Amino acid sequence: MNFTAIDVETANSDLSSICQIGLAKFENGILVKEWVSLVDPEDFFYEMNVSIHGIDEDTVKGKPTLPEIADEMRSLLENTVAVCHTSFDRNALNFALEKYELPPLHTTWLDSSRVVRRTWSEFSSKGYGLSNVCKKIGYEFVHHDALEDAKAAGHVLIAACKESELSLDEIIARVKLPINPRSSSSGPYIAREGNPEGDLFGEVIVFTGQLDVPRSIAADMASSAGCQVSAGVTLKTTILVVGDQDATKLAGHEKSSKHRKAEELILTGQKIRIIRESDFQKMVNL
Repeated sequence: MNFTAIDVETANSDLSSICQIGLAKFENGILVKEWVSLVDPEDFFYEMNVSIHGIDEDTVKGKPTLPEIADEMRSLLENTVAVCHTSFDRNALNFALEKYELPPLHTTWLDSSRVVRRTWSEFSSKGYGLSNVCKKIGYEFVHHDALEDAKAAGHVLIAACKESELSLDEIIARVKLPINPRSSSSGPYIAREGNPEGDLFGEVIVFTGQLDVPRSIAADMASSAGCQVSAGVTLKTTILVVGDQDATKLAGHEKSSKHRKAEELILTGQKIRIIRESDFQKMVNL
């Protein structure tokens, strides 16, 4: 079982603002190489992000930019299976490469959260976050450190393969099938409920600010990608999508009440990602 697990941390709501990358290479199911680097995102740091991972402008001062470490990173990721827990790390890396006009990675991506949902029935629709799953398999790690999270995702995949008695190739094939293979995925879905086969199933999304597309269309896009769409920020919210001009630092726009409430919940420990509309549209299009 050979693969490389990856995790990234970002500086702000722009997913391309990577400030740390961690890679963990596994061969025959054994961790053989660790690689981690702080990254200068050449962007501002959002206080909410700093409160989560502890990385700020001073931390990355003098550190390499993404183009400066791209070759070393590619040597561990190209032409292999790249594992990440949920699609956020994959999307962030793809957006960052696009930002610097660097070639995309040639790799096979595997979302370990989708593996988890098909391996343990109690995680089929909820509770499949990295920290929660690691408690299930008895793996201890320091959350929100890129290398620690990457190694955790790798160990989750190995545990899932042992539990399901499937090979890595069989696991890759399995995640393309419905969670319940006997169910049909062709029927209609309730409006604004998440498509259970979508990559983002389990996420509860809220929109705020001025969007480029009508709110109803954005909601349909989110629903098709697996998100449950909610009108307001609550304890169940996991993603807040902010109009691009509202997410720009010092753009002269006041934060909406939804934006402020999300920040307040983040400070209490609630796991909410605040992202720009343009990144949201890229995510659902991928």
